[in-house]
Amino acid sequence: MKLLVESQYFPSVTLMKKSIEVSNIKFDEYEPWRKMSFRNRCVVVGSHGAINLSIPVLEGREQKRLLKEVAIDNRKPWQAQHWKTITSCYNRSPWFAFFEPELAGLYRQPVELLHEWNRICLNWVVMKLGAPIHVDYLKYVPGEQDGVDESQVVDWRNKITPKSIQTDFPDPVRYHQVFEERIGFIPHVSILDLLFCEGKNARHILGSKA
Repeated sequence: MKLLVESQYFPSVTLMKKSIEVSNIKFDEYEPWRKMSFRNRCVVVGSHGAINLSIPVLEGREQKRLLKEVAIDNRKPWQAQHWKTITSCYNRSPWFAFFEPELAGLYRQPVELLHEWNRICLNWVVMKLGAPIHVDYLKYVPGEQDGVDESQVVDWRNKITPKSIQTDFPDPVRYHQVFEERIGFIPHVSILDLLFCEGKNARHILGSKA
């Protein structure tokens, strides 16, 4: 079986847990762009609570392009801003120094298309988790519905959204967060949070038997 989902920016802990459970994840980059999603947004945790990191896109949120065609608005210094926020949130976390050099380099890497950036982020996450996840991308076949054999996939496209994730997934992955004693535990945030807090133990927390 394969997990079919839309391309996302540093996916949530929730999605990565499901990815390990299924062990094969296929991303649909040919589906229509949708605003208010995790396609160009991830959530990190600061000293006062959850912080949304949102990638600006050309033609705005109301565009009708396929996700594969959505271009990042690099006129705005979003990479520098996001990295500054991540550093501020996690520079005291147990594993930040371990991941910092590579991740800082990633945020200096020029990229034009949103789906390309999301691929870079996902590949980095899978490598750092060291989990047995096979990553693939949907190949569009003209004349066929999505080019997907529905009997072979768990379709989670548009299942995890900023609105639904808190209500539709009542049993979040638990671990110790940096500011938990001050603000309480915040569930369903970006996989970056788990990596910075738990490091190499993250894959076992997500349920990996590898």
